[in-house]
Amino acid sequence: MSDVKLQVGGRVYTVSTANGQEDKVRGLAQMVDEKISGMGKNATSNEAKNLLFAAILLADELTDARNAAQSHPPDPGIDTDALANRLERVANALEGAASALEGEASAS
Repeated sequence: MSDVKLQVGGRVYTVSTANGQEDKVRGLAQMVDEKISGMGKNATSNEAKNLLFAAILLADELTDARNAAQSHPPDPGIDTDALANRLERVANALEGAASALEGEASAS
Protein backbone atom coordinates (compact mmCIF):
# COMPACT_ATOMS: atom_id res chain seq x y z
CA MET A 1 0.00 0.00 0.00
CA SER A 2 1.02 3.55 -0.68
CA ASP A 3 -0.17 6.84 0.79
CA VAL A 4 -1.09 9.60 -1.66
CA LYS A 5 -1.77 13.24 -0.80
CA LEU A 6 -4.68 14.69 -2.75
CA GLN A 7 -5.90 18.26 -2.91
CA VAL A 8 -9.66 18.43 -3.39
CA GLY A 9 -11.84 21.43 -2.73
CA GLY A 10 -8.99 23.38 -1.18
CA ARG A 11 -8.13 20.68 1.36
CA VAL A 12 -5.39 18.10 1.39
CA TYR A 13 -6.36 14.50 2.04
CA THR A 14 -4.09 11.50 2.49
CA VAL A 15 -5.48 8.24 1.16
CA SER A 16 -4.02 4.77 0.88
CA THR A 17 -3.94 3.05 -2.48
CA ALA A 18 -2.43 -0.03 -4.04
CA ASN A 19 1.14 0.37 -5.22
CA GLY A 20 1.21 1.55 -8.81
CA GLN A 21 -2.22 3.21 -8.57
CA GLU A 22 -1.01 6.55 -7.25
CA ASP A 23 -1.24 8.46 -10.54
CA LYS A 24 -4.66 7.03 -11.27
CA VAL A 25 -5.97 8.12 -7.86
CA ARG A 26 -4.45 11.58 -8.35
CA GLY A 27 -6.23 11.85 -11.70
CA LEU A 28 -9.56 10.81 -10.20
CA ALA A 29 -9.13 13.32 -7.37
CA GLN A 30 -8.38 16.00 -9.95
CA MET A 31 -11.70 15.21 -11.66
CA VAL A 32 -13.50 15.68 -8.34
CA ASP A 33 -11.62 18.91 -7.64
CA GLU A 34 -12.56 20.24 -11.08
CA LYS A 35 -16.23 19.47 -10.39
CA ILE A 36 -16.08 21.29 -7.07
CA SER A 37 -14.29 24.25 -8.68
CA GLY A 38 -16.93 24.30 -11.42
CA MET A 39 -19.70 24.63 -8.85
CA GLY A 40 -18.67 28.25 -8.31
CA LYS A 41 -21.10 30.12 -6.09
CA ASN A 42 -23.17 26.93 -5.66
CA ALA A 43 -20.38 25.52 -3.46
CA THR A 44 -21.04 25.63 0.26
CA SER A 45 -18.78 25.80 3.30
CA ASN A 46 -19.73 22.17 4.04
CA GLU A 47 -17.02 19.93 2.55
CA ALA A 48 -19.10 16.77 2.69
CA LYS A 49 -21.94 18.47 0.86
CA ASN A 50 -19.58 19.77 -1.83
CA LEU A 51 -18.13 16.29 -2.33
CA LEU A 52 -21.63 14.86 -2.46
CA PHE A 53 -22.64 17.38 -5.13
CA ALA A 54 -19.47 16.59 -7.10
CA ALA A 55 -20.31 12.87 -6.87
CA ILE A 56 -23.86 13.56 -8.06
CA LEU A 57 -22.56 15.59 -11.01
CA LEU A 58 -20.14 12.82 -11.98
CA ALA A 59 -22.86 10.18 -11.54
CA ASP A 60 -25.12 12.27 -13.79
CA GLU A 61 -22.39 12.34 -16.44
CA LEU A 62 -22.00 8.58 -16.07
CA THR A 63 -25.76 8.10 -16.56
CA ASP A 64 -25.73 10.34 -19.63
CA ALA A 65 -22.77 8.41 -21.06
CA ARG A 66 -24.50 5.08 -20.45
CA ASN A 67 -27.72 6.32 -22.06
CA ALA A 68 -25.79 7.65 -25.06
CA ALA A 69 -23.93 4.35 -25.36
CA GLN A 70 -27.22 2.45 -25.40
CA SER A 71 -28.76 4.70 -28.05
CA HIS A 72 -25.73 4.77 -30.36
CA PRO A 73 -23.78 1.82 -31.67
CA PRO A 74 -20.40 1.72 -29.95
CA ASP A 75 -17.25 2.64 -31.83
CA PRO A 76 -15.42 -0.65 -32.30
CA GLY A 77 -12.20 1.08 -31.19
CA ILE A 78 -13.60 2.02 -27.77
CA ASP A 79 -14.07 -0.49 -24.97
CA THR A 80 -17.34 0.93 -23.64
CA ASP A 81 -17.64 -1.72 -20.94
CA ALA A 82 -14.22 -0.80 -19.54
CA LEU A 83 -15.10 2.90 -19.74
CA ALA A 84 -18.40 2.35 -17.93
CA ASN A 85 -16.67 0.27 -15.25
CA ARG A 86 -14.07 2.98 -14.75
CA LEU A 87 -16.71 5.69 -14.42
CA GLU A 88 -18.62 3.55 -11.98
CA ARG A 89 -15.48 3.11 -9.86
CA VAL A 90 -15.06 6.90 -9.86
CA ALA A 91 -18.64 7.37 -8.69
CA ASN A 92 -18.18 4.74 -5.96
CA ALA A 93 -14.93 6.35 -4.80
CA LEU A 94 -16.65 9.74 -4.60
CA GLU A 95 -19.52 8.29 -2.60
CA GLY A 96 -17.01 6.72 -0.21
CA ALA A 97 -15.14 10.00 0.19
CA ALA A 98 -18.38 11.88 0.85
CA SER A 99 -19.40 9.30 3.45
CA ALA A 100 -16.01 9.52 5.15
CA LEU A 101 -16.22 13.30 5.28
CA GLU A 102 -19.74 13.19 6.63
CA GLY A 103 -18.43 10.92 9.37
CA GLU A 104 -15.64 13.41 10.13
CA ALA A 105 -18.12 16.31 10.15
CA SER A 106 -20.49 14.58 12.56
CA ALA A 107 -17.60 13.59 14.85
CA SER A 108 -16.49 17.24 15.14
